Amino acid sequence: MTTNSPIKLEYLPNSLPLEGAVRIELVEGVPIFRASSLVERRIETLLAKQKEFNLTSEELRELDEYEELDDYLGLVNRIIRNISLNPNKK
Repeated sequence: MTTNSPIKLEYLPNSLPLEGAVRIELVEGVPIFRASSLVERRIETLLAKQKEFNLTSEELRELDEYEELDDYLGLVNRIIRNISLNPNKK
């Protein structure tokens, strides 16, 4: 089976915990990777602050890095789902 290499992440957010940052849920028998509730709360905090005030450059970078990580998890989830839907496709 030929697959394209996933995108490379240049950085992870400094506030990303080393353990417990990602949870795995089963959706129709397919594992789905999602941000943990701790990470989701941090993102929500940054987004709420962004609505009221200007974020610092460090906070903007952190939010961008979380967005990039979310895109990456989305890609991984799509690849896993596609493989599970087409297990015999080469």
